[in-house]
Amino acid sequence: MAEPKPKQELSLPVRLRKLFFSTLYLSTFTFGGGYVIVSLLKKKFVDELHWIDEDEMLDLVAIAQSAPGAIAVNGAIVVGFKIAGIPGILVSVLGAVLPPFVILTVVSYFYSAFKNNFAVQAMLYGMKAGVSAVIIDVVFDMASGIVKGRDALLIIIMIASFIANYFLKVNVVWIILVTAGIGALITIVRSRREGGAK
Repeated sequence: MAEPKPKQELSLPVRLRKLFFSTLYLSTFTFGGGYVIVSLLKKKFVDELHWIDEDEMLDLVAIAQSAPGAIAVNGAIVVGFKIAGIPGILVSVLGAVLPPFVILTVVSYFYSAFKNNFAVQAMLYGMKAGVSAVIIDVVFDMASGIVKGRDALLIIIMIASFIANYFLKVNVVWIILVTAGIGALITIVRSRREGGAK
């Protein structure tokens, strides 16, 4: 089986074209909000194209979630920048926002006809289950990556964050801020230890 072609070997126009059409396709067929598109970005750029590795994607998702604004757009920004710099941001954001813009324009124009339509309501009801499955899949994928790393502290942080949000109903903003602070502290301590060891 042939090894996937690394992104460095592709010219910038080729990368930009693939990036635009990938984000356009994912955004067009993504239902259920930003977390779903982030999971699909991971499947596309980590699992299929191998342009980003698993650890980098976890970092990019953390940045996308922590930054203000829509997570789908933030995800497109960080992935686009990682792959092709500033031009990558422009094409990935365009690809991510174009389908919702067109679809919402059409839906808002026909809203009165859609809102009480039984078929539309039934379709949306069914999509909820599909969206839940996609989100569970990416959570399992990324959590298993952390577990495979065998870093006990990261595993404890992951479990504690889940308990705080799901059971204790702590606002996700506070969880992000606290875990970001812990992550910064861990990085500083470990870098000082490595520096002292040298």
